[in-house]
Amino acid sequence: MTWHWPLRYLWAFPGSLVGLALVPVALLSGGGVQFVDGVIEAYGGKLAVLLQKPFWISGPIAAITFGHVVLGCDRQILQRTRRHERVHVRQYERWGPFFIPAYVLASLWIGARGGNAYLDNPFEVEAYAIED
Repeated sequence: MTWHWPLRYLWAFPGSLVGLALVPVALLSGGGVQFVDGVIEAYGGKLAVLLQKPFWISGPIAAITFGHVVLGCDRQILQRTRRHERVHVRQYERWGPFFIPAYVLASLWIGARGGNAYLDNPFEVEAYAIED
């Protein structure tokens, strides 16, 4: 880690704040929290139920990243998706408070043009590329 690591956390903090707001959902309903490689990972309990709701852009999801917070259905899913979600952490470190609006606008634009708003989103393309 270099001397400027606190700036990455500060720049990504607006996204992290969204994730931090959901951590108690896991903790107060039987889920858990762990700290892995500088990232808070929350899982289980009612958080898993919330993530499986059909209102998400791609339907039910296994894990989602907000800044330096990753929310997942369970510990195994967090472990399985860790490399993918860490790409999103790095994207938040680059885009900071602009990440969420940029992600949503990209999805809307792609969807309006007939593409898959999730899989064709360049942020997801980058994250899935590490799995190839």
